[in-house]
Amino acid sequence: VQLQASGGGLVQAGDSLRLSCSASGRTFGVMAWFRQAPGKWREFVAAIRWSDLSTYYEDSVKGRFSISRDNVKNTVYLQMNNLITDDTAVYYCAARPSPVIHYQYQQYNYWGQGTQVTVSS
Repeated sequence: VQLQASGGGLVQAGDSLRLSCSASGRTFGVMAWFRQAPGKWREFVAAIRWSDLSTYYEDSVKGRFSISRDNVKNTVYLQMNNLITDDTAVYYCAARPSPVIHYQYQQYNYWGQGTQVTVSS
C-alpha cells in the first residue's frame, strides 16, 4: 500500500495550490489531509468518505479548501484557495479502511510522505 502526495510549493498569500494524493495497493473508506507546522501538532484539514463523497473540514479552511476524489485514478485532491500565511505547513495525506470519519491522526493507518506548502505574505 502506498500513498504518494504531490503539489506543494512556495506561493504568496491569496494564491492557490492543488495537492494530489494517489493511492495504490488497495481502496480505502476515508482519505484525508493533515498538516503539521513547525512546533505544532499534526492537525486535521479535510477528509472525504469514498463511498458517498461526504466531506469534512477544519473550521479555519472552510470556504477556502475543497477536497475531492477521482475514483478511476484512486486519487484525492485538496484544492487550496486564498491561502494565508497560517496555512504554511507540511501537508500529509492519510487513509483508513473504515468509512468512519475521524479527526485524530492516530486513527489513520496509512500515510503518504509530506509535501511542503509555504505561503509568504
